[in-house]
Amino acid sequence: MSSLLHRLPPYCQIHLLKHVQAHLIRFGLNQDNYLINMLLKSTLQLGNPTYARVIFYQLEEPNIFLWNTMIQGFVINNRHNETIEFYGLMRKEGLFPNNMTFPFVLKACAKLLDLDLGVKIHTYVLKAGLDFDMFVKTSLLSIYAKCGYVKEAHLLFDEIPVKNVVSWTAIISGYIGVGRYSEAVDLFRRMLEMNLTPDSFTIVRVLSACSQLGDSRNGEWIHRYISNIGMGRNVFVATSLLDMYCKCGNMEKARVVFDETPEKDVVVWGAMICGYASNGLPKEAVELFIEMQSKHVKPDSHTVVGVLSACARLGALELGERVNGLIDKNELLLNPIVGTALIDMYAKCGNIMRAWKIFDAMMERDLVLWNAMISGLAMNGHIKAAFGLFAQMEKMGIQPDGNTFIGLLCGCTHAGLVDEGRRYFDSIHRVYSLIPKIEHYGCMVDLLGRAGLLTEAHQLIKDMPFKANSIVWGALLGGCRIHKDTQLAEHVLKQLIELEPWNSGNYVLLTNIFSVTGRWDDAAKMRLIMNERGLQKSPASSWIEVDGVVHEFRVGDQLHPLSEEIYAKLEELGQKLKGLGYTPMTDFVMFDIDEEEKESSLGCHSEKLAIAFGLIRSAPGALIRVVKNLRVCGDCHTAITLISKVTGREIIVRDNNRFHCFKDGSCSCNNYW
Repeated sequence: MSSLLHRLPPYCQIHLLKHVQAHLIRFGLNQDNYLINMLLKSTLQLGNPTYARVIFYQLEEPNIFLWNTMIQGFVINNRHNETIEFYGLMRKEGLFPNNMTFPFVLKACAKLLDLDLGVKIHTYVLKAGLDFDMFVKTSLLSIYAKCGYVKEAHLLFDEIPVKNVVSWTAIISGYIGVGRYSEAVDLFRRMLEMNLTPDSFTIVRVLSACSQLGDSRNGEWIHRYISNIGMGRNVFVATSLLDMYCKCGNMEKARVVFDETPEKDVVVWGAMICGYASNGLPKEAVELFIEMQSKHVKPDSHTVVGVLSACARLGALELGERVNGLIDKNELLLNPIVGTALIDMYAKCGNIMRAWKIFDAMMERDLVLWNAMISGLAMNGHIKAAFGLFAQMEKMGIQPDGNTFIGLLCGCTHAGLVDEGRRYFDSIHRVYSLIPKIEHYGCMVDLLGRAGLLTEAHQLIKDMPFKANSIVWGALLGGCRIHKDTQLAEHVLKQLIELEPWNSGNYVLLTNIFSVTGRWDDAAKMRLIMNERGLQKSPASSWIEVDGVVHEFRVGDQLHPLSEEIYAKLEELGQKLKGLGYTPMTDFVMFDIDEEEKESSLGCHSEKLAIAFGLIRSAPGALIRVVKNLRVCGDCHTAITLISKVTGREIIVRDNNRFHCFKDGSCSCNNYW
């Protein structure tokens, strides 16, 4: 009957079952337990437990098999409360459950986290003498594990005389559920030592443990095992393996898994795209998304969020608009996750009005969505609007979290609002009873340092209730750079070298400070230390999107097909800027080279190359958007300000620090450079 039913359209299936029931009634077989059991199973398999109840309630004396069919059917259809309800009714009827009843009732208890009923059922299991039934025992350990009682679950596990894959998977999942990932991986090893072959679900669970640990070493070992047993072509397993490598930051291995997966569904594509986006490879994420579209694979919301994140990182507004066009508008308004990604993308691409329209239209707004809009307004220089939105959030009774205050404090930093920053920082604990985290201290140190209050910033670090990390010290070092306090900078650098001796950025920044103050010998020593330790300066990169294509430039880049035109445009701009009195600020070059070479080095910074390309390829008068991975130097800031004047173009540059909006020879952040 089941195979015949599934060949029919859904609306015909239940209609046919009603005909079958009518015939049973007509021939007086409506109380035949065997036939009714078949009818109930078919009805439940079709996902219609409501109709199954109607059939069941017409029975005069249902036997244990019929009760079990109903209980199992409710579990299959995720109607766990009804499972518990029928278990109670069955007990009231005086029927005692058997080994086919308990596993399903316990599964429902585990789903509902109803440990009290689980413990009562455990008692009944002992009374019935079923405590050594492997399936019942496995179900018992599952509910204890799901409810966080791993010790009790493990005791039950140890009592199972012959453990199968299901038992091992249950206890492994229990350890994963309470965050004991290393022990879960160790249990998986023990399972293999017992010569048991795991199923795909077991492997997916243990790979998730490796993901949480960031343990690519064990992940690679499991990968080899998967290949040996021939499970690597399983899409479910391949997706989990790919996700594990992405979360461990090993994108090369992830790409190998992706390329070797024969049947790529939207989940596989989405995992790879999101992996690139979350591991600082936005250009690769965008390129893969374009390839995905060429394969006519429709993106799901997870994929959309990943590619929007990549667009935000690159400032790829045109592509972001295209992705927005793929989203069902009704779904968007009810999906805060997608809405947040869109708001973040528009805000980071400098189109804050579009971000606001998305926010204003959202029918469901969670705290993350509010935080995204507040941060977006702050990073685009609309500080008062960010403060106003925060006040509106308070009036609506939405409790802020730590991320809310990070957005507000970053806004204060960008605008140089020291008093407001102090007030918000103080209110985190005093007003909202939240504990300031190290990120909040970092924001305050950055704010104070930029404002020249280096002593106060240093004292705040000393007064912190925990040890400062590299971000906090780095914020103070940035303040030292702006205000050329080399003495404090040297002290800060010692802390940074102790925390992260591999980070070349610490050495480069101090070298820059030495260079700016004319301490060329000290700068040379820093470069020597970098060479001795094999440290390389992170290359500066800038991205610009033209006609939906993202172009990347690096300092001194001559690989672009239009390099000759780009450098010719820079030469032309240089002549015009000199006519306005511009002189390259050579103190921003860290090497002790002659003035002519310094000017040449400054002239080919990546953001200038990107802007020159934009001037060549974009329509006259079009806004130019550039994203840079490092901070824009003071010379480039001055030069771009003048470029906006001589070309009549509005230029937006987002570096790793803030937005710089250049228009008519001025910049929104000029007063706080």
